[in-house]
Amino acid sequence: MVAAISLAHCRTAAPAASVSAPIRPGLDVFLADVPAWAQGKRLGLIANFASVDHEGRSDIDLLAARRDVKLVALFAFEHGLRGDVQAGIPISNTTDEKTGLPVYSLYGEIQKPTPEMLANVDVLVYDVQDVGARPYTRVSTMALSMQAAAEKGIPFVVLDRPNPLGGVHMEGPVLDTAFRSFVGMYPIPLRHGMTVGELARMYNDRFGIRADLRVVPVQGLRRTDRFDATGLPWLGTSPNIRRLEAARLYPGTVLVEGTNLSEGRGTPTPFEVIGAPWLRADDVVREFSALGLPGVRVEAIRFDVAPDARKYGGQNLPGLRLTVTEAESFRPVRTALHLLEVVRRLHPADFAWSGTNRREPTMLSIDRLAGTDRARRAIEEGTVNELVRRSDEEVAAFAALRAPYLLYR
Repeated sequence: MVAAISLAHCRTAAPAASVSAPIRPGLDVFLADVPAWAQGKRLGLIANFASVDHEGRSDIDLLAARRDVKLVALFAFEHGLRGDVQAGIPISNTTDEKTGLPVYSLYGEIQKPTPEMLANVDVLVYDVQDVGARPYTRVSTMALSMQAAAEKGIPFVVLDRPNPLGGVHMEGPVLDTAFRSFVGMYPIPLRHGMTVGELARMYNDRFGIRADLRVVPVQGLRRTDRFDATGLPWLGTSPNIRRLEAARLYPGTVLVEGTNLSEGRGTPTPFEVIGAPWLRADDVVREFSALGLPGVRVEAIRFDVAPDARKYGGQNLPGLRLTVTEAESFRPVRTALHLLEVVRRLHPADFAWSGTNRREPTMLSIDRLAGTDRARRAIEEGTVNELVRRSDEEVAAFAALRAPYLLYR
């Protein structure tokens, strides 16, 4: 029998999973043997359309059909319950048409469950597929929801899922807390190499949330497993992370959002292409390729942008396509930093940093996303190699910090 484990105060890692075991997300493990502490309880569920079991069935449908638990509330984060709302657009409270359950918004003016939202909830469950990058707001939603559960005194349960990028490699910079925001709440690297369950353990203990945390691990997962090795279905986790290829690039290409380059929103392949009307793509490819960075190919292309896109809507742009050629050696953050350095050097009069965010009006978007102003300054000064060296030192220190919270070997 595979039982869920309570990790509210645990600092030691769970035993390694059997190599031969099939990989099953925490949802499957939970449903196969609902723990005694959940039986008969009223559950609130934080999830979206990508929260599925190993056969691709929705956790909302599966939990709503159970008789040993009672699903009473749903919580929607960025992009909405069905993943059909573009980034940055507030989500409204609504009712789920299929189940008739209330859907409470955690993306808008309210980002943390309120006491009223949790009034009828005995156990708050988080079942969300992350992409392994700090700026992806799912993990900030998790942290704030953990705080709300701790304040009410109810268990917070993470049904764990694989990190699509695997759990071995990490890349900085580590967040400078002076640049804390909703796209980075705690000092972890841009690419952290942890599952959401492992992050929850760290957040809870190291950063002092102190919730009654229960993590249901992924069955059969190894630290080295990337998503394409799990046999699990990949559903685009948001409108702009549609393909696993985008998830591989995102920890780096998310930084493009902080510039006046298009990051591919409004195309079929967001975060896999970048471009701008003034970009001399062939020159960038030549200069970037000369750096010899491993695991990636950059090609000059042209692409059309949908009319409603926020950047260059309705235009045909010269651009670059990034393709991961070898996942083990590819470093998305290092790649994006060098690429932006080349673009800025070749286009000093055209390249610019984008504006601020309404919640942090004094902070440039690039600094919010990078979690520091050092990335911006390194690109401006042509010192990306030095930034990478310092970031590697930060990551080495973080690796020791995260070790007690890891679940997979």
